[in-house]
Amino acid sequence: MRGNGWIKGLRAASALGALALMVGGCASIKDHRGYLIDPALTGSVQPGIDNRTSVERALGQPTFKSEFGKQIWYYVSIDTKQRPFKRPQAKTQNVLMVNFDEKGNVASVERRGMEKVVTLNPDSHKTPTLGRNRSFFEDLFGNIGSVGAIPGQGGQGGGAPGGSGPNGS
Repeated sequence: MRGNGWIKGLRAASALGALALMVGGCASIKDHRGYLIDPALTGSVQPGIDNRTSVERALGQPTFKSEFGKQIWYYVSIDTKQRPFKRPQAKTQNVLMVNFDEKGNVASVERRGMEKVVTLNPDSHKTPTLGRNRSFFEDLFGNIGSVGAIPGQGGQGGGAPGGSGPNGS
């Protein structure tokens, strides 16, 4: 009888271990993307005092720069969370925008968070298009006879020189 209790304990331990593995596999993955924001460094950038060189020395290269219009440097930081078998979802986002004037001096510093993030849910239905609805076989065989045809001839061949056209007589 002592051997039976040992086997039951082994079964219970293995079931508990399998349950722990399954629950551990369902844990979400947390990730950080982009710029690591240091409040002391980002707080040191002051309008009217700093310029492009001092901002780059303090904060490093921006995540991206504006190409047109006002010169703005963007430092983007995103924390994501991904549940098993799902796509990553942004949980927190911080954007530091450093605006420069024409001379290259800092004009203003703005901070934004998740309030500007837009979540899109695309519709899974068909997208309406212009034109007619064609069947599979019409799509497959619809170009037969029109390949190599001369425009304006209606796909009937011809095209011999000397016809009534701009170059013919």
